[in-house]
Amino acid sequence: MKATRTHTFIDSPIGPLTSVQTDGALSGLYLAEHRHRPDPATFGLRTDCGFEQIREQLDEYFAGERTEFTVPLTLVGTEFQRSVWAALRAIDYGATCTYAELAVEIGRPTAIRAVAAANGRNPVSIVVPCHRVIGSDGTLTGYAGGLERKRFLLDRESRTVHAPA
Repeated sequence: MKATRTHTFIDSPIGPLTSVQTDGALSGLYLAEHRHRPDPATFGLRTDCGFEQIREQLDEYFAGERTEFTVPLTLVGTEFQRSVWAALRAIDYGATCTYAELAVEIGRPTAIRAVAAANGRNPVSIVVPCHRVIGSDGTLTGYAGGLERKRFLLDRESRTVHAPA
């Protein structure tokens, strides 16, 4: 049985996001000018139906009210990529780690470049927080949606975490 894919567009403070679902689970969240973005012809029919949960959770995230996403995910990739994406989901909101630390976390300490490549191929930006990975020297490096968006997301999370109670 062939999977049913649909997509919609969601406005955000970092520009329009393309949200893709496969059989009702989020399988893609792409920023404008997203590097490694699949051919939009593979996104299925455009509809606003069924995207209420991701739209609401993104609104809450950008408002500083949500630190973790709970939408169901379908992540298609190699076993290695999926292990990297699972490790990304374990990075705390407002925190960062390096590609080297992520490689150690998945038990592949010498696979730093492969970890970086898998990070760059993350199909569900923001929800699977690849923006929380930085260079070993603490600099912002590589982000499929551009470094300005990465900086915005990290600043947004930092302000929420460090806001006075």
